[in-house]
Amino acid sequence: MSSDSVSQSCTDRRYLQAALRLARKHEGLTGTNPSVACVIVADLPGGRVVVGSAVTAPGGRPHAEPPALAEAGSLAKGATAYVTLEPCAHHGKTPPCAQTLIDAGIKRVVTAITDPDNRVNGQGHRMLLDAGVEVVTLDGGEEARRVLQGYLKSRTASRPFVTLKMAMTREGLIGCSNNGNLRISGSVAKGITHLVRARHDAILVGKKTAMIDDPGLTCRLPGLEDRSPLRVVMDANAELSPDYHVVSSARYTPTLVVAPADSPATWRKMLTDHGVKLMSCECINGRIALPEFLDDLAANGIQSLMVEGGATIAKSFLEDGLVDEIILHIGGNPELPKDMSNAVYAPICPENLPDGFEICQSSVFGADTSLRLRKSECSPA
Repeated sequence: MSSDSVSQSCTDRRYLQAALRLARKHEGLTGTNPSVACVIVADLPGGRVVVGSAVTAPGGRPHAEPPALAEAGSLAKGATAYVTLEPCAHHGKTPPCAQTLIDAGIKRVVTAITDPDNRVNGQGHRMLLDAGVEVVTLDGGEEARRVLQGYLKSRTASRPFVTLKMAMTREGLIGCSNNGNLRISGSVAKGITHLVRARHDAILVGKKTAMIDDPGLTCRLPGLEDRSPLRVVMDANAELSPDYHVVSSARYTPTLVVAPADSPATWRKMLTDHGVKLMSCECINGRIALPEFLDDLAANGIQSLMVEGGATIAKSFLEDGLVDEIILHIGGNPELPKDMSNAVYAPICPENLPDGFEICQSSVFGADTSLRLRKSECSPA
């Protein structure tokens, strides 16, 4: 490979990484569409210059390419477009983004990942090539897969990408059966939890956690309050009531309760009167069928799900092989139950990690340690 080719490859990767960082801006906000970024770079007399950039808008429209091209204006002609996902090739309410790039006179398109959607899946690249546009597909690596993890999982497995988050002691203690919530993590780890919430479409707990801990399940980081995900509560026995925060606050924070279709009509009406949305589910031996439930979530546009429930929920998702990523916050100075006979332990602990997962990131925040684990067959993100 010539030195010029090496230099061009390094330049392409640098701008593509910038586009991937931009794409994270709207994670969890773009509905059924992925959060994609487009960066337009033109060769001007003074050197390479970014002349336009955009990310998929909240709600999923417009896509990233049209506003980036609009910002670039006439400078788009002969420029390079760095797009984090293959430009779409199908006609909807607007023309395909691949055609929009062609019409603007873009000379080169560099993408991180081919779109697995059956309506695209190489056709966007083919449309560009047929029009004489040079196409470079780089392996965007772990960052690209992480930014697009929800979209990719929903398109390839018809379910959301599932992140299991748990705060625990080094021995795996997560709570207390008689009063539930214990202070385990410090302020930095808690802040990270809220940031992770902001990047997911939905957050899930079981009804026991909703009733014992009475959590808010919102993002409370300054400036990100409007990034709170949809709250999802699994209640196979129709036990939730307005006494609990997830019900009483449902008019202000979108909340979905998953329950059997034959749940009492009066109970269902009570929930809807408080602003709760209901999703019927299948139950097997009194337990909600998780694979079918996740299929239904994906069909309703949920691409990423953060499971923040208790030990029972965590065990169920792990046993069914439905967890893609695990985040463990290990408290170095935790609050312990006064009566250890009431202690509740997670199905995993730092010394007993689940099979098929490997640690891909470890961080220390004061006395706390945070671990991120991914399935070994997946590239770490």
